[in-house]
Amino acid sequence: MLSSRHVLSIADLSADDIARVLETAESFAEVNERRIKKLPTLRGLTVINLFLEPSTRTRTSFEIAAKRLSADAINFSASASATVKGESLRDTAATLGAMACDLVVIRHRFAGAPRMLADMMDCSVVNGGDGMHEHPTQALLDLYTIRQRLGKLEGLRVGIVGDILHSRVAGSLVRALRIVGATPVLIGPATLMPSRPDVLGADVVLDLDEVLPSLDVAYMLRVQSERASGMPFPSVREYAALWGMNAARLGALPSHGIVMHPGPMNRGVEISADVADDTRSLVLQQVEAGVAVRMAVMYLLLGGADSGAAA
Repeated sequence: MLSSRHVLSIADLSADDIARVLETAESFAEVNERRIKKLPTLRGLTVINLFLEPSTRTRTSFEIAAKRLSADAINFSASASATVKGESLRDTAATLGAMACDLVVIRHRFAGAPRMLADMMDCSVVNGGDGMHEHPTQALLDLYTIRQRLGKLEGLRVGIVGDILHSRVAGSLVRALRIVGATPVLIGPATLMPSRPDVLGADVVLDLDEVLPSLDVAYMLRVQSERASGMPFPSVREYAALWGMNAARLGALPSHGIVMHPGPMNRGVEISADVADDTRSLVLQQVEAGVAVRMAVMYLLLGGADSGAAA
């Protein structure tokens, strides 16, 4: 079990909680390699994926995770939800509560919506991404991927590169790295940094080339033009030249250094095509880890640890 009944923020999890999720995910990763990828662990329980903002990989990952644990997975998208007709989040919560669901995964364009939902419902709630705030299960799967490749987390130096200002991924990953004893470094143009980056508790560097040789991980973020107000840099070409990951910069990383990206990637902008397909790029491993980690989160939130049925 986890120390909280919800996963709304990385701050809800202790170091022990994170370790428990990563260890449990290891057992589920083995299940995902079997021909029959299904366990009876959450049979009879209902998981609702309430995605009120567009998503493909995250929603699909949660759906697959629930089904592999034999839960009944029900998907609600923004277009199919009554919210498009003006229904409030409170009324949505009451409707879902009347369906006696056991866990709701919510993605919402407004920060704080998952916590509001958790306050209004008598079931577990997982934040699948809220506005520019957090995306905790993404951070957990990133930690899992890093540990699987580099063998540890403590003491690593992780550069998070690009659009820090609009990134909920960075909001969770910085906190997660600090909890496990790694050092987060924020790298990118000043116009894509928060006004008070020191509040996040990370070092800040504006020159990517300066810091590359000291990084164990270069974590490239997508430029979120849909959230930006105006163009925060002169041109896409200039952004790629100054802060994009290319073959030369990959070579500047230590020999063990890896490149990550939460997706979807803008090839040729934050990451070049040759780097995206390089063996040191772990983008697909992150996607694979997402299913196992989300299975672990559901399992631990819904009492799976008491059943002794993990794997």
